[in-house]
This record gives sequence, C-alpha cells and structure tokens, in this order.
Amino acid sequence: MKPAHLYVLFVLVTGICATTLVDAQAPSPHQQLAREIFQELIEINTTDSVGNTTVAAEAMAKRLKAGGISAEDIQVLGPEPRKGNLVVRLRGTGARKPILLLAHLDVVEAKREDWSVDPFKLLEQDGYFYGRGTSDDKAMAAIFVANLIRYKQEGYVPDRDLIVALTADEELGDTPANGVAWLLKNHRNLIDAEFALNEGAGVALKNDKPLANRIQASEKVFVTYRLEVKNPGGHSSLPSKDNAIYHLAEALTRLAKYDFPVKLNEATRGYFERTADLESGQDAEDMEALLRDPPDAAAVARLSTKPVYNAQLRTTCVATRLEAGHADNALPQTARATVNCRVLPGESVPEVQQTLVKVLADDKITVTPVGNYTLSPPSPLNPEIQQAIKQLTEEFWPGIPLVPIMSTGATDSRFLRNVGIVTYGHSGLASDMFDIRAHGKDERLLVKAFFDGQEYLYRLVKTLSSGKE
Repeated sequence: MKPAHLYVLFVLVTGICATTLVDAQAPSPHQQLAREIFQELIEINTTDSVGNTTVAAEAMAKRLKAGGISAEDIQVLGPEPRKGNLVVRLRGTGARKPILLLAHLDVVEAKREDWSVDPFKLLEQDGYFYGRGTSDDKAMAAIFVANLIRYKQEGYVPDRDLIVALTADEELGDTPANGVAWLLKNHRNLIDAEFALNEGAGVALKNDKPLANRIQASEKVFVTYRLEVKNPGGHSSLPSKDNAIYHLAEALTRLAKYDFPVKLNEATRGYFERTADLESGQDAEDMEALLRDPPDAAAVARLSTKPVYNAQLRTTCVATRLEAGHADNALPQTARATVNCRVLPGESVPEVQQTLVKVLADDKITVTPVGNYTLSPPSPLNPEIQQAIKQLTEEFWPGIPLVPIMSTGATDSRFLRNVGIVTYGHSGLASDMFDIRAHGKDERLLVKAFFDGQEYLYRLVKTLSSGKE
C-alpha cells in the first residue's frame, strides 16, 4: 500500500475511534436532562428548618409542562405555603390501575461546617455526585421527572396511568401532617394506585462489584422515646453522687451494651439465605449458622458487629440526642436523652418500651414516647414485578440475584401499605453496602449509578405499564 493510502486509512481509523470515544462519553439528551433536574433539586434547600419544598415542586412542575405534560395533570398542593407536594399524571389507556412512582423532596439538615463540600451545591468529583439528598431521595425524584418527560416526548401511551408524587416532610418521622399521609387523607384519588415504587432498596455493591439487586418489601417501625431525670440540683461547689447527668449516663451505658433478641421474619430470612450464597468465608458460614434452629450464638455475635447485618437481625434502640443542666455553676436539675428505636415488623411496641425500662434499670428515669408510630405490614411480592426485575437485572447486572430486604429506616411506604396500596422499595441505584452516607456527612451517589438507575427505572416502569419494553 502506498504511503498516501496509509495516511488516508490512518485518518479514517483515528477519526472513527475519536468519534466513537466522544459518542461513548457524551450524555444522551435524556441523561443530560436528568442531570440538570438533579442539580436543580440538590441546589434548592428543602430542609425543615429553612428550606422550601414548594419551590422544588414548582420547579419540577415547570419542567414537566415544558416537557409536554398537560397543565391540568400537574398539581402542587399542601397544607402550608412552603411545604408543597407535586403530583403529576401521565395518562394511559386505563386498562389497569395506575402505578405510583414516589420520591420525597425534603432532606435532613446539613451544616456547611460539618461537610467537606457545600451540601447544597451538586459537585461531581471522583466518579460521585456529592450533595445533600443525592442518595436520599432526590436522585429518584429527578429520575422519575426526567423519565416521565421522556415517555411523553416519545409518544408512549401506557396501559395504565403513571403517577409521580414528590412529597414533603418524609424526614419528620411519624408526624404525618403533610406528605403522603396528607395526600391519602385529603386527595386519595390523586395517588390511588395498584402498587407503588419508592425508595428503600437498590443494588448492593461490595468491593465495587454488584452483589444483589434488592427489593424492600417490609420495614421497621420508627419509634422515639424521651428519657428524663429530674433532680433538686444545687450549687456546683457542693456536688452529690445523686446527679441527674450521672443517672442518665450510666443508664445509657447499659442500653449501649444491650442487644434485643434475634427475630427473623420472611423478608430477613430470605435476605440472609440469599446473601449467604453471595458471600464467602466467615460471613457466609455465619449466615448459614444463623439460619439454623437454634441460631449459633457465636455466628450471631460476629454478624452483629456489622451494623448493616445487625439491623436486619433485631430491634435496635440508640441514643441520638442529649440535653442537661442549666448553668455552668449549678448541679443539673434535668437531664434528657432522645432514644430512637427501629422495631421489627410484628413486634410489640409497648413491649419494646417495657424492655427499655428494664435495661435502663433506674426508677428515676421516665421513658415517654414522642409522637406517634405507624405499623407497617409487609408487601407480598408480586410475580409480574419479580419477573420484570429479574429480567432487567440480568441485562444490567448479569449474574446477581433479586434479594428481598427489610428496610431498617422508615419510609413513606408505611402509609401506603396501611391503606392497601402495595409498595416496594426499589430504585436500581447502586451503592456500597458498607458506605451509607444518607443523613450524614458528604452524602454522595455514584455518577454511573445515577445514569444506570435512570435507564433501569425507565425500562422497568415501561415494562410494568405495557407488558413489553
């Protein structure tokens, strides 16, 4: 071949390679839209103290209208001005009852001085998106909005309505004055559905490799208690052993050393059975030993040292806040602690309180429930949904199983389940099973996980609303 011909061939080949590389790296229009929406949501402060979910809801409403969704199918509503919820409907043929796609707009507090980065600026760095709400729960909110616009612009007509609800006040616990509970009480028709998809479980990564695609079918019950000690107090120059702070501290130390008994349910037994097949070494042996009757005590003790496993094994109660004293030079007249419990489904909440009293073992400490709690019945696994998830899991993450899981944190799924709307926590968002930063410092989400989750949920919802992709 002549040198001139070689040069032309070189130009053609390198040009093709360069084009392919650019195309592989360039986001598609729907990916770009999802990222823009994600950034917009992260950078709207939606904390309870100073934030505003109405601003976020209205921003999403504007996006949806621009994407072609009819204004009459988009509503921003709520019981107070800065706590708005968004409900939008993509109308289908009505052959089947709707699917509800649920995510919450509010986030827990985040102080700039506690973070390495600004929690209310979306930062893409080292393969991660950083920001408050990246994993809990604005990724799902952004994905649902972007995907609904994509369906509309593609002219897709599902065989059932697709409802997206982005809600407020999910992070406030069992004080349901707003959000899903408020919508169910005042506008049930807007979100009534055959079933719902919500946060609660995604793809578990271990050593950067996909281990399992999880589906949350049940969750623990969120219960908070106030512990309080009263004392006459006095001058700090005349100290006494009868000190409110000491009473409380010693009792909390006893609580820290106490483990509630192991109780497996259908979801957690299935979780350990399937996870044992995925694990190796000591963890796998311990999970198999846990499933024996009776469970092996040494295996339980080893698994209990890992919070992600311990929370699946038992009810947990942990001190989360302390308050005591009224002056530097005075003996404390009052000492208080907040203890948050996550109670296993089916376990008696009053019995948990009685156990707390016994463990604290101090009659000077009163134990009082704070707020209400909502029992959450498990959702039976639907064969159609399981089959769709298994099929797509094999395409996106070949070789990993679908694993049921009990959520250790509370979600809005409990309100839906209590009115008969079967709900599954399932996102397709992948994260390290031992690096959980929701509610914590430097919350983050893998960039790849965001875009994979977007495409996965796009195809899953399409499958479940048409019987085909």
